[in-house]
Amino acid sequence: MINKLIGTTALALALASGAAAQDSIEMRFQSSDNSGTAAFEIQQDWAAHVGEMSDGRISIEMLPVGSIVEYNETLDAVGAGILDGHITDSSYFTGKDAAFALIGNPVGAYSSPAELRGFFDEGGGTELYNEILAPYGVHFIGPAAQPAEAIPSTVPIDSVADLQGVKMRAPEGMVQSVFASAGAAPVNLPQSEVFTSLDKGVISAADATTLATNHSMGLHDVAMHPIWPGFHSLPLNEVSMNAAEWDALSEEDQQLLTDSVAWYADTLAERIGQRDEEVAEELRATEGVTIHTWSEEAKREFRQIAQEQWAPFAERSDNAQRVYDSLTAYLSEQGLL
Repeated sequence: MINKLIGTTALALALASGAAAQDSIEMRFQSSDNSGTAAFEIQQDWAAHVGEMSDGRISIEMLPVGSIVEYNETLDAVGAGILDGHITDSSYFTGKDAAFALIGNPVGAYSSPAELRGFFDEGGGTELYNEILAPYGVHFIGPAAQPAEAIPSTVPIDSVADLQGVKMRAPEGMVQSVFASAGAAPVNLPQSEVFTSLDKGVISAADATTLATNHSMGLHDVAMHPIWPGFHSLPLNEVSMNAAEWDALSEEDQQLLTDSVAWYADTLAERIGQRDEEVAEELRATEGVTIHTWSEEAKREFRQIAQEQWAPFAERSDNAQRVYDSLTAYLSEQGLL
């Protein structure tokens, strides 16, 4: 009798263990951010948050940029199941479809992460982006964004007129086109060369991430005229995963992940924004450094120039035109166009 009971108990435990193993989910997400950056730390916190929300049943390993594939290869890797998901700037995939440029970083469209999330949450952006991603086998869970990027500069720049002839680092694509149209002389340089190029006078300014991140890179030691708050570039930081894996999740787990991305978006905007404010306070007290804050009139002038670049990108593909039509309609309704 005892032996029979022991055997029955062992079988029950084995079945329970097997069921638990089937319910557990392990995933690997790759970031477009480097290890040690504030953004990557928050992404690691997001992965831990998912674990807490699921009582440890869903485990996400968050990998820094380049861990498995290059930063601009994660879309294909996620679709193929090499990665389970990614957190990245969608405009990195512009070479596949111009729609990624318009949905990922429509230069001059947004002033805050809340405005960007409004388009996706209320303006149909999430549904549209999932339609665009479907052929790649990727599902878009939700949007996030850091505060608008600052511009470290070695010379005072207070208006569009001051950009005339300024050699500045700007990545290829829409950002470079916008600054060229505004009168600057864009130079394509990797982020790793920005400090040296500013220091040696190869460039005078740079499109280079947020104020706090620029400060952590030492840029304000050589570029003592930063433009902040930012207004030109506020890229989408998308959280997406393999579509087949998403479809295999229960509705409860899909909602859990959706809610977790909203938490990540709130946390990213809040923490990076707070760090920007702390750095700004430090810079104001630093001898020789002057923060240049553009007037609303100057920002409107720049945004008008930027928005004139959207239409040419829209003409490059049917998907890009769909993004253009949807985005401009939403921004117009919100009084942001």
